[in-house]
Amino acid sequence: MPAVPHPNRLPRPVPRALAAAAAVLAATALAASAPIWRPLEKDGIHDPRGPGITLLQQPAEALSVLPRDTAGNHVRWVQALDSGAIDPRSNILPGTEVRLRTDDLIIAKYGSMPAVKFPHRQHTLWLDCSNCHDQLFKPVAGANTFSMMAILNGEQCGLCHGAVAFPLTECNRCHSVPNASLPRPVRR
Repeated sequence: MPAVPHPNRLPRPVPRALAAAAAVLAATALAASAPIWRPLEKDGIHDPRGPGITLLQQPAEALSVLPRDTAGNHVRWVQALDSGAIDPRSNILPGTEVRLRTDDLIIAKYGSMPAVKFPHRQHTLWLDCSNCHDQLFKPVAGANTFSMMAILNGEQCGLCHGAVAFPLTECNRCHSVPNASLPRPVRR
């Protein structure tokens, strides 16, 4: 027989962590039931009364066949490119040299955040070197000063990340190299 609570005792409150977890699950369920891509006529960008709106492909139709992501515009663009799901033009003008760089740069501060791994390949699949060098970044190792404040203000990496590339809330996509795995600089 189950214990009957004493009439003068209030039931114990739900622990805060449990309540927070329930709220996250409820928000996740709500987000999962909402459409990922808004129809063009409801996106706040396109004029729903414009005659051309019926000629445009809806985002859900265009993007749902591509590899899914959990953030940003919900597409893993590099995976889509690597798998052949998309095949963008490498250049607009014939004869333009396509320069693919495949090395990774490690940007280390040895602070509380893991170091940043900058993959040139993923960027040069889409962009020419001149898109970033020399205006945003100097093409010399150690010559650039990075600032999360500048990035959050839409400068440096923030020019694209948060606008057309995955958002800045995905910290671990860039800050992915444990500082303990890096060689420490020799102090003289």
